[in-house]
Formats: sequence, structure tokens, C-alpha cells
Amino acid sequence: MENSNFQTIENRLSNIEKKMLLGLKEVLTFDEFCTYAGISKSFGYKLTSSGNVPHFKPNGKQIYFNRLQIEKWLQRNPVKTVEQIENEASTYVTLNKKGGSK
Repeated sequence: MENSNFQTIENRLSNIEKKMLLGLKEVLTFDEFCTYAGISKSFGYKLTSSGNVPHFKPNGKQIYFNRLQIEKWLQRNPVKTVEQIENEASTYVTLNKKGGSK
């Protein structure tokens, strides 16, 4: 039992180390991209084959990713907070008030 706990801890540390190293690389392989983005390989294949994620094929077969482009891609379509929506609504109402009586 103690050996399996040690193995589990060792595996977790190895995974943490891999993820930290990915943050330092400029160019990621397909497997590294999937790990970095937290997606399955099948979903990664769908994204690349449909052209929905920026990637490179320098030799026509191997797929590579620019980590900075992937970070931008992951941060697209931000969801506004309730506070941001309320501020926008308040600004809109203030700017679009009809002045006085006709």
C-alpha cells in the first residue's frame, strides 16, 4: 500500500513538472498542446482539422503550436462579470436618455 502511495505522488510530481516546463517552451508539439490546453487528443484533432486553432505544419505532417498564440486563443470570448454588464448598461442609459419634453 505504501509503495502505491509513493508511486501516485511520484506520478503527480512528474505531471506538475511537465506542465511547468510547457509554460517555458515557445513551440509545442500536438501532445504538449493538448496537455497545455487541457483537452483530449480527439478534440485537439477536431480543432486542427477544422482550422479552429492556430497551428503550423512545416513539413506537411507534424503539427506544432506557438504557445503565445495558444494562450491568446484560450483567452478569446471573455465572459463579462455582472459588474461590467451593469456598468455598461448604466453608461448606455445615461448616454441615450431623451432630454426634456417635446
